[in-house]
Amino acid sequence: MRMTERTLIIIKPDGIQRRLVGEIIQRFENKAAKIVAAKFMQVPEELSRKVYAVHKGKPFFEPLTKLLSSSPVLVIVWEARNVIDITRKIIGATSGFEAQMGTIRGDFSCSTRYNLVHSSDSPESAEYEINLFFRPDEIVDYELTDEKWLYCEND
Repeated sequence: MRMTERTLIIIKPDGIQRRLVGEIIQRFENKAAKIVAAKFMQVPEELSRKVYAVHKGKPFFEPLTKLLSSSPVLVIVWEARNVIDITRKIIGATSGFEAQMGTIRGDFSCSTRYNLVHSSDSPESAEYEINLFFRPDEIVDYELTDEKWLYCEND
């Protein structure tokens, strides 16, 4: 069986305020991703700046960091084979206007800034972002009973 990878997903304040948490989680679970850590929290602005540090100096950096800190979020570590690519496809393009129907943003977002979800875009960013929010002992290793039915050994 191929190795799994982990990614960080943040259901942002607009996703919380619009009561879309269950819908968003269900989409990832439907595609065989499993939760290995989760926190419901208010993100301090200093931490928000670390999450979006790669965008520092861009015109949207300040509004983006303020949005992430404006209301509670749900921070989740997901695990599955190819989970980074899978979750980014499920989420859709950054702008809700450009995201395809059937994606989270395509179905529920009408904005670039209010786009409901943050996701890691590479294994390196996933590791960095996961470590911002979780200690190693907060991440749970376990197997789901249906895992053997998800992947063919030749996949």
